[in-house]
Amino acid sequence: MYIPIKPLIVLIGAVLSLFASDARADKPTLEQLVDEALQNNSEIAAARAVWEQFEYKIPQVNSLDDPMLSFAFSNYPTDTYSSDDFPMTGNEFRIAQKFPFPGKLNAREDLAREKAAWYQAVYLETRYKIARNVKDAWYRLYFQDRAIGVVERNLTLIDQVISLTETRYEVGQGLQQDVLKAHVERSRLLEKLISLSQQREAALADLNKQLNRRTSTPLTTPEDLDWLDSEPSLEDLQAAAEHERPIYHAYRSLVNRFRAERRLAELDYKPDFTLWAGYRFRDDNLPDGGRDFVSAGISVNLPIYRAKRDAAAAEADAGIRTAQRQLDDFRNQVDFKIHESFSQMEQSREQARLYRDGLVPQATQNFNAAMSAYQVGKVEFLSLLDALMRLYNYEIDYYRFQSQYLRSVANLEAETGLFLLGEELPAAESKPAE
Repeated sequence: MYIPIKPLIVLIGAVLSLFASDARADKPTLEQLVDEALQNNSEIAAARAVWEQFEYKIPQVNSLDDPMLSFAFSNYPTDTYSSDDFPMTGNEFRIAQKFPFPGKLNAREDLAREKAAWYQAVYLETRYKIARNVKDAWYRLYFQDRAIGVVERNLTLIDQVISLTETRYEVGQGLQQDVLKAHVERSRLLEKLISLSQQREAALADLNKQLNRRTSTPLTTPEDLDWLDSEPSLEDLQAAAEHERPIYHAYRSLVNRFRAERRLAELDYKPDFTLWAGYRFRDDNLPDGGRDFVSAGISVNLPIYRAKRDAAAAEADAGIRTAQRQLDDFRNQVDFKIHESFSQMEQSREQARLYRDGLVPQATQNFNAAMSAYQVGKVEFLSLLDALMRLYNYEIDYYRFQSQYLRSVANLEAETGLFLLGEELPAAESKPAE
């Protein structure tokens, strides 16, 4: 005899209805969620702050040092400390300004600018990464919602099967074993429903984390999602990545940074200059009337210790080689990841289409035929149950492959810097905030 597990069913129904009622209050599009993440995500804000930090270093390194102003009590006799005993006694003001060798300031500015360019590219790359994370979590949430819907529909169907099987058993046309088997399958579906609900909670929490919301904030997904109208070739994607992906520009700026260090190391062999001017006030009671003196001069440092300068130049050369190898290695990694995601996208697309256009419709027809035949006693219960479970598995697999397909598209977008599905990211600000 069928004894429903009422408390468990009521609990699951209440939880799912709570999800549904709360979710209906917030139905943003995926583009709106991505835009919200770009505005509020703390990782993006931190990356932007680091970029701003290095942008503000540029005006610090391309400016002259502050001039030096000095005042001296010069040549006072130690026995009287009088200002009118000796002609050389006086009070002197002096101002001095240091000038780096021509080209050094520009080299330092280039170095600071390339450092800032690296962190600007990291900031832009972070935007792509967070956009991918939002889409990935959204597509996982979409799968959980659709899979929960499939389980709920199959619970309704198996309840119909159970009712029919119990009726046949009561009139002596069925077996008690069939009734028990139906209950076991129903319990398995309930277990799957609980598991899917837990997975949905994890996907929802991940999505809200990317949005900088409370992890329990409810969201709902649409009934269906778009597919790509046309898919570019693998070669086009790999070629586009080197021009569109921000991190490529970061590695190029790293190479340029070490080249700027090399130019600065070469210029460090050249001396810097210090220009100065002085004015001496003399006492009016001196024999010559205390006429004031003016003076001016120039001083240079003598870059005679070449060992440290040779080491700086060699360090910059090694940095150029290292950065170039890192760029080559990164290019290989990106090509591999694009190839991997592209293959996954193609495979998932073909599998999803096979299930959507072939297996699911066929399994639906097979179950309807088995149900009709079972009602008139032409097929055994196990055949009907097998048809129902086959339909259930095919529907779940279809949504799983569709979700995997869209997640692969999101990965390709992040790896290439292209926008294959949906709108482009809102433009980032080109300058740090004042």
